Amino acid sequence: MKISAFHFTLFIAILAVGSSPADAYDPGPLQDFCVAVNDSKAAVFVNGKICKDPKTVTSDDFFISGFNKPGNISNPFGSRVTHAFVDDLPGLNTLGISIVRIDFAPNGVNPPHEHPRASEILVVLEGTLYAGFITTNPRNPNEKNKLFSKILQPGDVFVFPKGLIHFQYNIGTTSAVAIASLNSQNPGIMTIPKAVFGSEPPVRADVLVKSFDVDEKLVEYLQSLPWKGNN
Repeated sequence: MKISAFHFTLFIAILAVGSSPADAYDPGPLQDFCVAVNDSKAAVFVNGKICKDPKTVTSDDFFISGFNKPGNISNPFGSRVTHAFVDDLPGLNTLGISIVRIDFAPNGVNPPHEHPRASEILVVLEGTLYAGFITTNPRNPNEKNKLFSKILQPGDVFVFPKGLIHFQYNIGTTSAVAIASLNSQNPGIMTIPKAVFGSEPPVRADVLVKSFDVDEKLVEYLQSLPWKGNN
């Protein structure tokens, strides 16, 4: 895909929003958990990577290429997330930002997922996406979670608040492309169906039968699928 001046401007605008000086670092934990250990040799550095000696830093530490190339969408979801997190781009360490490119086949979906450590702002470059997020459980148990969604065209921007389940679905007849920025160097990704039905070891079937109010055979079938991510 050739990046036009318009696309480039939107790209820079997203980065500018993600790198607000008010919060240009990750104030919260950058890992799912941190178990105490007395052996310092077995310890893992918390909240970021160990810093490289400034004398050995080069321009390549702040550079990554390939975001102009479509991702491989030959997977069951029909989508591919190409990310630039701190493990891909070391210069992001301590900056509190990251960026992804999302490619969609026609009818491709970036399935319901959430980022435990980041909000996300997305701009559509090509195609037509149906995108939305779902609120947390309301205080009244009889009320439903609320869906906020929009049909997005090229140039449209949509925001997904931190930690909320969200998705994007290509409702067009051609491929679609979007760029998104997140306010964490390691936002984390939890794809809901993969996490629930594809965990290792698997969740007990009776737990899922009771939780989803479905037949045990359906749960066993879903757990037998080779769940994989799209990133």
